Amino acid sequence: MTDSVQQQRESLGARLREIRVAANVSGAELARRNAWHPSKVSKIEYGRIKPSRADITAYCRDCDADNQLPDLLATRHNIDSAYMEWRKILGTGTKRRQQASVKWEAEARILRWYEPVLIPGLLQTADYATGILRKVIDFHRIPDDLDEGVSKRMERQRILYQRDHLFHFVIAEQALYTTVGHDQTMIGQLDRLIAIQGMPRVTLGIVPFMAPFETATTSFVMFDNKMILVEGITAELRITQPREIGIYHRTFDILVNQSVTGEPARALIGKALERRRPIN
Repeated sequence: MTDSVQQQRESLGARLREIRVAANVSGAELARRNAWHPSKVSKIEYGRIKPSRADITAYCRDCDADNQLPDLLATRHNIDSAYMEWRKILGTGTKRRQQASVKWEAEARILRWYEPVLIPGLLQTADYATGILRKVIDFHRIPDDLDEGVSKRMERQRILYQRDHLFHFVIAEQALYTTVGHDQTMIGQLDRLIAIQGMPRVTLGIVPFMAPFETATTSFVMFDNKMILVEGITAELRITQPREIGIYHRTFDILVNQSVTGEPARALIGKALERRRPIN
């Protein structure tokens, strides 16, 4: 579990402890009233377990703090949304998750995105997106809404043309070679990257294969200074803790310093294109 989720859980537990102490109710008494195991109160208050909605309601009822219940329940909901398993996010298919990205991307003035293996979603061609989402549907065994998911991903790209937004994409050179679909799909996608370089509010950097190791990385998207989105194998993390956001900013700066842009980046894309085009 990400540090920010654990910190939020500990913070919620501390607030519940303050409510109990202010009401002069012992942990043992609270557990007795609710038929809890005696250790449950300390586990909740020190963030070792996440309290249920019923647990929070019991705290507020037994400690005369009913006026704090809505805020505490909202805090719990935020913890739930910080760590979202793919089985829940993709339970109805891929379109709903694409719709969430439309909202986040529209609200962010500056978007920074790093991908070590694939081309970022906002830069994908329809054929490339089809290949990606087909794998997602097959792997997670979710309802097949491929056409709707691809359509929504293409709709997201309208944001690239809005004047009040800035975009900085950094990809590892490996992303130019990871095969999605077939060679024609990759040729179209690589040509798209070359076209992207001419867009006025978009910066595309490529970290060369031989760049030295500086820090451990994974794919992530930064929405201003408000949220980091990290896609794991089993879940998606939404990081909002300022301390962690600062670490991701520092990581992105390192990747930017390692990347090449402009003509050197175009040369790397051209080299990858040569590998895909048939030899006459």
